Amino acid sequence: QVQLVESGGGLVQSGGSLRLSCAASGFSFNVAAMSWVRQAPGKGVEWVSSITSGGITSYRNSVKGRFTISRDNAKNALYLQMNSLTPEDTAVYYCDSPNTGNRGQGTQVTVSA
Repeated sequence: QVQLVESGGGLVQSGGSLRLSCAASGFSFNVAAMSWVRQAPGKGVEWVSSITSGGITSYRNSVKGRFTISRDNAKNALYLQMNSLTPEDTAVYYCDSPNTGNRGQGTQVTVSA
């Protein structure tokens, strides 16, 4: 059974940082591309960042230079380091496994002005 469990969200002031984590289990994490997606209040889900099994990364334009996605295959873990946060980054952030079609329960990130 595929499980994706996010953690690390919280309330932070504008300009602050947070590090999200995702613990994965139930599938071959080391060969899977992984993504972070988010959903802001009243809006649809939007893609934030992805990382291939080989470590190639990609980001949506609005987070480039501020967010860093990474993975630790030995720990079956996915991370998202978020710096210089703005109120526009407020959303529920989800760990996403495109290969398996699964998504975690999400972690709330709230950035105050």
